[in-house]
Amino acid sequence: MPTSLRARRLALATLFFVPGVAIASWVTRTPDIRDLLGASTAEMGLVLFGLSLGSMIGILSSGALVARLGARPVIAVGAAGIVLSMPLIGIGAATGAPFAVAAGLFLFGAGMGGGEVAMNIEGADVERVTERSFLPTLHGCFSLGTVVGAVVGIVATAAAFPVVWHLVLVGAASLVAVVLAVPALPPHTGRAYGGETTTVREDRRALWKDSRLLLIGVIILAMALAEGTANDWLPLVMVDGHGFDPALGSTIYAVFAAAMTIGRFAGGWFIERFGRPAVLCASGVFAAVGLALVIFVDSQVVAAAAVLLWGLGASLGFPVAISAAGDSGPDSAARVSLVATAGYVAFLVGPPALGFVGDEYGLRAALLIPLVFVVIAAMVAPLIGGRRAAPVLVEEA
Repeated sequence: MPTSLRARRLALATLFFVPGVAIASWVTRTPDIRDLLGASTAEMGLVLFGLSLGSMIGILSSGALVARLGARPVIAVGAAGIVLSMPLIGIGAATGAPFAVAAGLFLFGAGMGGGEVAMNIEGADVERVTERSFLPTLHGCFSLGTVVGAVVGIVATAAAFPVVWHLVLVGAASLVAVVLAVPALPPHTGRAYGGETTTVREDRRALWKDSRLLLIGVIILAMALAEGTANDWLPLVMVDGHGFDPALGSTIYAVFAAAMTIGRFAGGWFIERFGRPAVLCASGVFAAVGLALVIFVDSQVVAAAAVLLWGLGASLGFPVAISAAGDSGPDSAARVSLVATAGYVAFLVGPPALGFVGDEYGLRAALLIPLVFVVIAAMVAPLIGGRRAAPVLVEEA
């Protein structure tokens, strides 16, 4: 494998790892941030609205920006937003300023929403070049980042380490990683040139009539919602819904992140053996069982164990659906962009809205929403067709 391709793969792995560390870092500190702000569940939902707003802007602009500029500059700007968000969230929490925390989450959402869509297009192009599955591994790197971030967050929580210094240090470490990784990416992946721009725009409108692609979009929306809900709310679900102390609540989130990581790194074998539809169906069933046990069973032991099923179930939904979308027809970059957009809307925008439901009915009851979606995903998965995993084909501009 040429050195440049190795460097590209390593750079993408690093750039998926960084937002995983970042999101886990502030998620594991959400009980502390909530206490520092003196916020109710509904008020935390309003703070998280900054994440929703930033995410929508990043997600909805990413595809057009990649077509105009290429993936690398979009990834670079997105990564910068993630880096800057960490100290801003920490400073906002330390000063009791909910608007500053919301602004930090806005930067995080815009950076992750825009950058991750571009990184999936970049990762799909690597699959084309190598003719090997790569997206599950990339998403595994994100999950590995959440494990590392969660472990550090658990230690910081248990040691009562100040939130502000914790997140400032995460931002500094992330900055170093991003500065080293971005230059290794090619400059023009996914870029449309000249007269191609109008054709691309017309082709992407036509994708909304592709029933198979829309079914894949339903699956990725549901599984991303299941994953995003855990990333935003799992520690508080365990603290407020099952009576764990904050350190144990963060530990259970780390268990979820570990299950996601294992599922993603081990998923390739199952995809090759059983095919995408079967793997996606099983993923939906596992996630549904895990969510149902957390919601309906009043047992700390059962709730903690159920998180393993939830994590394993949610692990492969996003990357396998992305690969299936890219393999579903012509103009693979546009197909990946469309379903990735749906996935990141669910991942980043959906969970904050659950705060309002949780404030009215409790966080455990709010989990009924992602539960319904993953059940639908399990039912839809056998309809997408295509038994074996195949390399994603991304057309070069």
